Amino acid sequence: MASGDDDDPIIEEIDVYLAKSLADKLYLFQYPVRPSTMTYDDVNHLAARIKPKQQRVELEMAINTMSPNYCRSKGEQIALNVDGTAYDETNTYTAKMMDKQTFSSIQATTNTSRYAAAIFRKGELHVTPLTGILQMRPSFSYLDKADNKTREREAANEGGDSSQDEAEEEVKAITVRFSRPESEQARQRRIQSYEFLQKKQAEEPWAHLHYHGVKDSRSEHERQYLYCQSVDASENSELVKTPKEYLTMLMPPVAEEKVVKPVGPSNVLSMAQLRTLPLGDQVKTLMKNVKMMPFANLMGLLASGTDSTAVLRCIQQVALLVQGNWVVKSDVLYPKNTCSPHSGVPAEVLCRGRDFVMWRFTLERSVMRKEITGIIKLPPEDVKEFLEHVAAPRVNRGWEFLLPTDGEFIKKHPDVAHRQHMLWLGIQSKLEKVFNFSKEDFMPKNSLQPEPVHVSGEQRLKVAQDRVQERRPSLQKDLDSKRAGSSVHIKQEPVGEDEPMDTSSSIPNGSVNGYPSTASPGFDHTNGNGGDASTLELQDFVKKIFRKHFVLTLNEFKRLFNLHLASMPVGRSVFHSVSDHMLQEAILLSPCKQIMVPFPAQSKAAPDEQKVFGLWETGDDFDKHRRLLYDLFTKNYRIRRNMIQARLAQEFEDVPKADIDRLLNECCSSHAGMWYLKGTIQS
Repeated sequence: MASGDDDDPIIEEIDVYLAKSLADKLYLFQYPVRPSTMTYDDVNHLAARIKPKQQRVELEMAINTMSPNYCRSKGEQIALNVDGTAYDETNTYTAKMMDKQTFSSIQATTNTSRYAAAIFRKGELHVTPLTGILQMRPSFSYLDKADNKTREREAANEGGDSSQDEAEEEVKAITVRFSRPESEQARQRRIQSYEFLQKKQAEEPWAHLHYHGVKDSRSEHERQYLYCQSVDASENSELVKTPKEYLTMLMPPVAEEKVVKPVGPSNVLSMAQLRTLPLGDQVKTLMKNVKMMPFANLMGLLASGTDSTAVLRCIQQVALLVQGNWVVKSDVLYPKNTCSPHSGVPAEVLCRGRDFVMWRFTLERSVMRKEITGIIKLPPEDVKEFLEHVAAPRVNRGWEFLLPTDGEFIKKHPDVAHRQHMLWLGIQSKLEKVFNFSKEDFMPKNSLQPEPVHVSGEQRLKVAQDRVQERRPSLQKDLDSKRAGSSVHIKQEPVGEDEPMDTSSSIPNGSVNGYPSTASPGFDHTNGNGGDASTLELQDFVKKIFRKHFVLTLNEFKRLFNLHLASMPVGRSVFHSVSDHMLQEAILLSPCKQIMVPFPAQSKAAPDEQKVFGLWETGDDFDKHRRLLYDLFTKNYRIRRNMIQARLAQEFEDVPKADIDRLLNECCSSHAGMWYLKGTIQS
């Protein structure tokens, strides 16, 4: 060692043997409530039993009632509470005092593949794998039995007093309910419930065992099985492994289970724990628990100094604005692939119904529960839950919105209010299709609606001439300054709010696919090329959206475009009047093409849903796979996966499965074993 040739010399070589005689029967018992110096070896074991499948063990041990540390009066009192005064063979304590205790096991770990019991003898190490590691803790089931006895005595006393009333028992109506077929989600929840696990545990019978002490001859005999029974060198081959492989065998890498801490308790929020989360999670947790609150209250719950702009960004991800107050989104309360705890209705249907209820509150302060139920066709329990989130019942007024309208927030943040209004218009459009109604059906009957005033063309012309006369000096000044040949941009003046307009006449469309535009109709006010800015931005939007979605119907593209408009600040949009034709032209001018999908003749899809566009060219080698897929869908509107695989293999020989999965995930949706282009699945 002094020379430094070997600073880790081999001191001794030990042969290791694997003993398998007790491999499936060996358990390690731990007693965490007692120190290792106080063993139970000398304690009288009265009984032992095991449930092998569950690895549950119970041991009954005697208590030394003659010990000076034993309180005899307390032991007698416990026995009296558990067994009562009558003697019975089923009594827990036959000696009229607590003279024994039961130890029940829990699994210390579910994976014992890395643990073994080893014994060293004559230069040999014999190793036996462990079947289970169990922690033995005192069981207090006798307290439950005492509580049951107390309840039985109280019930007997009450029963004797009410014997006169039982003779005059009234006839009561019986309500018969038929259970719904159990869904897969409900079945999974039932299997994971505490009652189901308790029932499964009770089904396995106990196997009774005989206990043998440490010094018993039978224990000594069984202990011999810890040694390998065959140590003949001819039967044991030498382990030929590299040191790294040997270490891997000894300590195989195990993926540690990540314990996911809940973001908050189900019924109570710890503010100290809440503030350790990112801001987005804080806002989501608060809204999920509170359901609805004004923005000022939300800022009060967050840590002092929190940026209100950042909170505004977060709240819009998880909530919608209703009468100036923030209400949690339906998909946050009812995530995908879940169902109603009351009726088992899928989350998608619940979200549509709750969105309808929230939308109604954007129109009026009170709604009628019966009317809501008749439209959304959901069970009364679910409708009541929707309403209880945001409203309270009022006599002769139905359900009234809980909070007053927060006009201060709307006045302070007009851009957010406008964006939320646009989102509600999009939700309204979807709800109208699903529930087959129009907004006019829910206009308050007693509200004072202004009568439409029709103005003749001569009156409109006169108003315009008067405005020109008023603005003549400023226009003349502009003309003089631009007389060198530059063009003059005239911005159309909107008619004042107090001046009537002919709503029946045809005027330049100031909306985008039915949604109000964020800019006034007229000439482009950003540059002088007559709309080049809007065209370029529209094409840029097309490229970005198809790079993300790859395949879109015209209807879905318009929805995404409207959401894009709604997310833009007020007055910053360069889009004025954009028609469907302009949107299609922008798509075809970008690296996209229309896919002529042969929809069936009986298809109920709208015309915009039958116009399908796909990303054609991105510049990578994957484009050829995408084009071949589009070609297949020009022959049939639905295709099986094996047909797609066969065609790809025919054209490009060996196509990895990962590439096929990527292609289908990017461009298609699956339903009932068939693959469709995105947005073309027929209901």
